[in-house]
Amino acid sequence: MYLARRLVHLYAGLVLYGVSVALQLRAGLGLNSWDVFHQGLARHTGLSMGTVVIGVSAAVLLLWVPLRERPGVGTVSNVLLVGLCIDASLRLLPAAHAYAVRVPLLLVGVVLNGVATALYVSARFGPGPRDGLMTGLCRRTGRPTRLVRTAIEVVVLAAGFLLGGSVGVGTVLYALAIGPLIQYFQKVITPPLPPDGGGLALAGPAED
Repeated sequence: MYLARRLVHLYAGLVLYGVSVALQLRAGLGLNSWDVFHQGLARHTGLSMGTVVIGVSAAVLLLWVPLRERPGVGTVSNVLLVGLCIDASLRLLPAAHAYAVRVPLLLVGVVLNGVATALYVSARFGPGPRDGLMTGLCRRTGRPTRLVRTAIEVVVLAAGFLLGGSVGVGTVLYALAIGPLIQYFQKVITPPLPPDGGGLALAGPAED
């Protein structure tokens, strides 16, 4: 039962994450740093946003090899599922033009992203490709998490901006709000571990 609940958290989190990104894209008021980069690549390659997300996720996962990071089932599912859900959601969501629609789309998208991330993390099936890159670099370089995370975010944001990705108030809102949102929803969502650990030995590395 506990394993089944973790699987539900994993796949619900990944699906909702894709939906949340699509909502923020339709809002058109700025994206988080990685999605600014994804959008910039999509505009230059002509590929769909979801296809670019899958491609970048796979490329980042290859960087795990020299870092000796070990993916879990959640890591592989993340690579494949988030991009597919972004494209599917974009096909269902109409374009928004009025600020009375775009602002709520942004707010719902950011909050939903916090819920989705908390669900994914609570599943304990391994970190996403980008988080694994961060933790691997921290371990190999000995640098603190906040320094490595900030450096990665700044580099991909700058690259995405130069490629024409959407930077705006949504970028700032996401940066300020996502940490507290994830922390809050983790307290609400994360189930307590059963006495036997719930089969975590099969889950791969835990997400930080």
